[in-house]
Amino acid sequence: MNYEAMIEGILFTMGAPVERETLAMALELPEPMVESLVASLMEKYQGEDHGLKIIRLENSYQMCAKQSCYEPMIRIAARPKKPVLTDVVLETLAIIAYKQPITKQEIEQIRGVSSDHAVNKLVEYGLVCEAGRLNAPGRPILFATTEEFLRRFQLESLDNLPVPDPEKMAEIQEEVAREAGEVTVEV
Repeated sequence: MNYEAMIEGILFTMGAPVERETLAMALELPEPMVESLVASLMEKYQGEDHGLKIIRLENSYQMCAKQSCYEPMIRIAARPKKPVLTDVVLETLAIIAYKQPITKQEIEQIRGVSSDHAVNKLVEYGLVCEAGRLNAPGRPILFATTEEFLRRFQLESLDNLPVPDPEKMAEIQEEVAREAGEVTVEV
């Protein structure tokens, strides 16, 4: 078995410090042997041809980037992340845009599934914000779209949201009614 490779894989995957005792237990090796293997790895990573290093923190080890890599890493981290609007997130955004202000529970009633992740992503992307609280038990948060939403979708105001086609809406309502009628409850 290549224990050095295993240690390397564990430290890389964990990302956080891993205690020597934990490594020994995982590899089923005595601690002094783990210490020797990690020391050998640390020596291999000292060369300029590696961007990583292993550091010792008391009785733990952690794999991290060398300081020489910080500048390019900062350039990548500083780049604005483009939000990924999946179908679920877009569907949730549409519900909020047309029904705002709206609670998460109301969104979930419309969608029929939990919407925590989608709402949280929309808040993170700055497309949706908390717009107050509903005056009801538990005072649930009301959500609404933001100026960033208008900017991203090139709308002057919410009045410029596309108006659903009345015929298409009637079709959708019929389909929903049909599906609701097909649902049977067994007792």
